Amino acid sequence: MTGALVQRFPTVGPRMSQAFHDLFRAETAKRAEEVADLGPLDLLPRPWDVSTIPDPDLRTEVWEWLDAVVAWLNTAYVWDTSDLIPACWPQHPHLVHELGVVAEQRRRAGLAFTSDPLEDWHRFCLPSFIDRMRARYRGYCDDGHRPAPGVPRLIRYSASAAGDGRRALYEADVAVTTSSKPNVDAVERPRFRVIDGMLVDTTTGQIADDPDQ
Repeated sequence: MTGALVQRFPTVGPRMSQAFHDLFRAETAKRAEEVADLGPLDLLPRPWDVSTIPDPDLRTEVWEWLDAVVAWLNTAYVWDTSDLIPACWPQHPHLVHELGVVAEQRRRAGLAFTSDPLEDWHRFCLPSFIDRMRARYRGYCDDGHRPAPGVPRLIRYSASAAGDGRRALYEADVAVTTSSKPNVDAVERPRFRVIDGMLVDTTTGQIADDPDQ
């Protein structure tokens, strides 16, 4: 007996399920007291963004899930070799960032009670990701992972001399902006304004017949 013609989308593990549950509680809570046990909400891990996950067990689970998702995508959706996600994808930060979102969008679409979210994922999310991957990756690692072509320029950008030059420009910009900032306190505000055809003292709110009074 042969295997199934199509495979199900990889399921998340228990730690990821708990992380998604915590995020759901935070999103739907009506009062802060309801989610006080979660701690600072801005620090809750977002499984689609590995960089937000400090817990080693959860982070490991997310990496393993993403690895399974990539294998599933390459098997279930790729026909042309140019669409294959390279085996070295964890060494490409741009792919890591995007794959987390692609995977999470597919997970949510699979949980929906209608086919509309999955149609949107097929029509927009996945094709857009593949197009962006092609444009950035360009088959550069087809014969094994290689350093990004832009590494030399990145090294020059990170050099201390280049950083000092940029900071000098920032400081000059701030100095010019600060020196040209008008002194609001020194500007005398108009006392009277015409409102509905009447002169109104903006200081007291009283209607004045003669602005010189």
